[in-house]
Amino acid sequence: MEHPYLFLPKFFELFGLGHFAQSYPHVVYSWFVLLLLILLAYFGTRRISLVPGKAQNFFEVVISGMEEFMVDVTGEEGRWFFPLVGTIFLYIATCNLIGLIPGFFPPTASINTTLSCALVSFVFTHFVGIKYHGVKYIKHFLGPIWWMIPIIFPIELIGHLARIMSLSFRLFGNMMGHELVLMILFMLAGAFFAPLPIMAMGIFVSFVQAFVFFLLSIMYFSGSMEHAH
Repeated sequence: MEHPYLFLPKFFELFGLGHFAQSYPHVVYSWFVLLLLILLAYFGTRRISLVPGKAQNFFEVVISGMEEFMVDVTGEEGRWFFPLVGTIFLYIATCNLIGLIPGFFPPTASINTTLSCALVSFVFTHFVGIKYHGVKYIKHFLGPIWWMIPIIFPIELIGHLARIMSLSFRLFGNMMGHELVLMILFMLAGAFFAPLPIMAMGIFVSFVQAFVFFLLSIMYFSGSMEHAH
């Protein structure tokens, strides 16, 4: 999809990297999101105290709220993988939200970004399974009765691979659709009042899509921790 104007590719043109930035805006804006999250984490934690300031208090509420929600789903045993799923949520939510700013491109509107996030979740799911069960993790794919293995194993394999498509295409489709609608409204009605309801809806969709990815990842990780039935 062609964009009428993006700020960062114009900035990269100053260093002779304009063609790369125009061809791969999802990469450039992913770097921007990573830098933004690193800076927010630094400024939010550089003055940690028993009496939290506004920034520390905000981050504590957000992070602790996500962690407690995850522990309610997985139990205390799953607390150790919160840094990964928490990072996934913050990254996806920020990628979604910056697309609401004129001149910015949401990295999650590219299938490359959503597929990479889905692959991280997919690989870590099986890492958790192997960590907890070792070689016996294969029982998750074989079913309860040995003579049904030829039927159950292909179904389970397809189901697990389908998770990659489910995670990546759901997020990509929603964010790309919102980008197209917002762009059409900007062209038809100008950059002022008409797009505002869609932008408000975009904020809601941005958080919902990040939460869905976050929740599904937790459920996949939790499922791989359980014993096969």
